[in-house]
Amino acid sequence: LSVSCYGAESEDIKCCNTCEDVREAYRRRGWAFKNPDTIEQCRREGFSQKMQEQKNEGCQVYGFLEVNKVAGNFHFAPGKSFQQSHVHVHDLQSFGLDNINMTHYIQHLSFGEDYPGIVNPLDHTNVTAPQASMMFQYFVKVVPTVYMKVDGEVLRTNQFSVTRHEKVASGLLGDQGGWTHRFAHLPLGTRHPEEN
Repeated sequence: LSVSCYGAESEDIKCCNTCEDVREAYRRRGWAFKNPDTIEQCRREGFSQKMQEQKNEGCQVYGFLEVNKVAGNFHFAPGKSFQQSHVHVHDLQSFGLDNINMTHYIQHLSFGEDYPGIVNPLDHTNVTAPQASMMFQYFVKVVPTVYMKVDGEVLRTNQFSVTRHEKVASGLLGDQGGWTHRFAHLPLGTRHPEEN
C-alpha cells in the first residue's frame, strides 16, 4: 500500500505513511508545510489538535555550552529545525506566525566561572514580547578576564557586554521568531586582583 506524499515524492522518499514523513518530504523539496488539515496522515494522527494543545506551553532551558574562542551564536526558537538552502531554519508553520510568543526570562548567563563582584548583564533579564513573532537578537562581546585571588590562585574566565535588538520577524528564510545570542571574543583582556 503506497501512501501519497502529496507531490513531494523523491528518489529516496517514495511514500509517506505518517504526517512526519510528509513533513520531511516537503522539507527536502523546500516546500512550506502550511495546512496539515489537508493531509490525510496529519488529520488521522491529530497533528493540528496536538499543536493546538501545546500553543500555550513554554520551556525551561538550562545547561552548559562549550564554545571555541571564535565568533558564533546560539539560539532558541519553537518548531523543528532543518537546513534549507544552506541556512539553519525552524518549521514554524504548525504554530502559525501570529501565535508565537517569544517572551523570555534569562535567570543567569555567563561565559566561564563567576568570581566575587562579577556583573553578568543578562542575569534576571525579563523581556515581554510586545506582539507575536518577535525576533530578539543579543549581540555579546566577550572579554577574557583573569581574576587573581589573594592566595595566588588564578581564575581564567570571561566578562561580557551586551546590546539587544528586537523586531517583528517576517517569517522569511533566516528571519524567524526566536531569540539569538551572537557572540564575539575580543582580542584584549582584563585582570582583576581580589581585594582583602
